[in-house]
Amino acid sequence: MDLTSLLALSIVCAMGAMSPGPSLAVVLRNTISGGRLQGIMTGIGHGIGFGLYALVAVTGLSALLLAHDSTFLFLQWSGALVLLWLSYNMLTYIPSNANESHEISGRKGFIEGFLISFLNPKILVFLVAVFSQFIDPEMNQMERIIMAILAGLIDTIWYVLVAAVLAGTPLIDTLRSNSVIIDRVIGLVLFFLALALVGKTFI
Repeated sequence: MDLTSLLALSIVCAMGAMSPGPSLAVVLRNTISGGRLQGIMTGIGHGIGFGLYALVAVTGLSALLLAHDSTFLFLQWSGALVLLWLSYNMLTYIPSNANESHEISGRKGFIEGFLISFLNPKILVFLVAVFSQFIDPEMNQMERIIMAILAGLIDTIWYVLVAAVLAGTPLIDTLRSNSVIIDRVIGLVLFFLALALVGKTFI
């Protein structure tokens, strides 16, 4: 794969990572509530989930997965349940002290980041569409794996940067002082995203 194609692929993957959605909402929330470590671990977890889908897409296993509607539907419903679970936690969280931040947990951030990515089969559909424009039939397996690793790295770097940069600014203190309100807002957003995801399965 030539350098121009790699650059084009990188730009497309970066644009996909930067688009607003539940992933960004969860990374922001975990950075606000748990600090830099929890936000970064959320980004790493998301990147690993994204990278696994990228690997599935480039190795041709995507055709097998997407051909089974039941598997795709299971992942979609699981993703909706995760969104509802996160939404419930955010909407019902009542801190003992309004000035206290949530308990810092890198493990919690990693798990939430991974689940929000891996239980979103639309990411696989996106990657299949993207990679189909860059994969050459004569491309060897190592080149395909490099493409998958590149996609996963770009996703990880973006969300880790969001967490690291946000945590290093005075803005984080302002956001943290209003963490309860932010939890409620993000909780509602995730709730409606989950409903939209469920609604699409009936269309």
